[in-house]
Amino acid sequence: MDCIQKGEKDTHMPLISLVITLVVVGVALWLINQYIPMAASIKSILNIVVVVFVIVWVLQVTGILGGLPNIRVGR
Repeated sequence: MDCIQKGEKDTHMPLISLVITLVVVGVALWLINQYIPMAASIKSILNIVVVVFVIVWVLQVTGILGGLPNIRVGR
């Protein structure tokens, strides 16, 4: 069992929560693609944006990509 020291924040996400989130996002994207009429090009763009967002999120949750919160845009 991991011990979290006082003042530390637990940033680990249980595997089951990760899988459930991926399933929910996948089902939502499938429902949007099936039942919301839109042009094929818009569907493609939506799918690409969602997939890229999910990949970055999974990499961040697993700790592989941990430096994104420190990136600033602008001044």
